Amino acid sequence: MKIFLNDMLVHARHGVLEQETTVGNDFLVTVELDADVERAGETDCLNDTISYADMAEVVRKEMQIPSKLVEHVATRIAKRMLTEFTAARSARVRITKLAPPIPGLLSSGAGVEVKLTIDN
Repeated sequence: MKIFLNDMLVHARHGVLEQETTVGNDFLVTVELDADVERAGETDCLNDTISYADMAEVVRKEMQIPSKLVEHVATRIAKRMLTEFTAARSARVRITKLAPPIPGLLSSGAGVEVKLTIDN
């Protein structure tokens, strides 16, 4: 089963340029976990699944740690998801910087996507 948070809006200070680390930028973060939570479909019990609120808290905490590269942030978030939520078998994290400081670029954003899988 997949559990996801889609386009969580977070303001953070990631980037190489001084402006990015001083003023910050808005980011959209999407996290998708492939997890063994099928039991929750039968029991209707929060303890049998992964809480969206707990996933969002991981994203918030990791996004507040400044990094030069969003690749680094995405990898940290994916690793932490797999560590904190033992039912998760894989984690996909997509981070979009909404206003990348690229002169002349007209875009809805630029970013990265990482997928990590637990080795059995």
